[in-house]
Amino acid sequence: MPLLYLLERLRQACPALAAVFGVITYLGDEIAFLALALLTLWCISKRGGYFLLAVGFTGTVLNQFLKITCRIPRPWVLDPNFSIWEGAREAASGYSFPSGHTQNAVGTFGVLALLSGRRLSGKRRGIFVAGCIAAAALVAFSRLLLGVHTPLDVGVSVGIALLLLLLGHLFFRVERPTLHLLLAIGAMTAVALAFALYAELFPFPSSVDHENLLSARENAWTLLGAAAGVLVMTPIERKYVRFETKAPLLGQILKFTLGAALAIAIKELLKLPLGAIFGDAAFPDAIRYFILVLFCGCVWPLTFPFFARLGARRK
Repeated sequence: MPLLYLLERLRQACPALAAVFGVITYLGDEIAFLALALLTLWCISKRGGYFLLAVGFTGTVLNQFLKITCRIPRPWVLDPNFSIWEGAREAASGYSFPSGHTQNAVGTFGVLALLSGRRLSGKRRGIFVAGCIAAAALVAFSRLLLGVHTPLDVGVSVGIALLLLLLGHLFFRVERPTLHLLLAIGAMTAVALAFALYAELFPFPSSVDHENLLSARENAWTLLGAAAGVLVMTPIERKYVRFETKAPLLGQILKFTLGAALAIAIKELLKLPLGAIFGDAAFPDAIRYFILVLFCGCVWPLTFPFFARLGARRK
């Protein structure tokens, strides 16, 4: 807590600094991860996209498991005299340990840094890698400055993300046959299912915070739906869709912006009908993210030949 109290005084002395880092911290949010994952999958490298999804999904399952198992409260709950930046309170759901935003940022920007070796060289690669490291470090620091995590939360998250990056790099550094990819995704889906069952069925003590437990269950079903979607998507895409990532700049911009907007719309609009049918249950999130992944991996890529022709020079 001494470091957090020091940062609290800094935050109070310079509110504008807190506001800046309140924006930076969203680089570790779900929307930022989804946008960068889709940009990579659709426009840069399918293998890189799978790498990013694997690190993101596996890391989030592990992160959420540790949260609900360790059940360490947020800093302002541990010490009622401590205050946080109020703008960060809404997004600081669930238990404190470990930091999901930090883990997402280190994993996501770590994958992008590793992928740059195949796309960039020399000075450009060095600048890009430095930018990725800076982005991840700034997100990690933002969680401390805003007062929503302790140094232990952030440090453990960095360690988990680096381990997943190492394992993912060893697996995805070469093109894998469909069977090998399906086995890896199947294992990831099985782990997500185990976590969903754990979150729903484990006899947690009566002292467990209800909102934190609900957050863990929602995340568990979300991850299960996403992982199952990738498991179904992969053989369909590899056998029937087989989309190409290359396109002229105009095509890439439109492909990504329109596709991402539709993906976010699907993600949000499905909440209403599923909520009307199933009420407040958490498992409909699995259905929502399953449909979202199938759209992103199998449906929207059917439009890519059109975008590949936009802005192309005519002979």
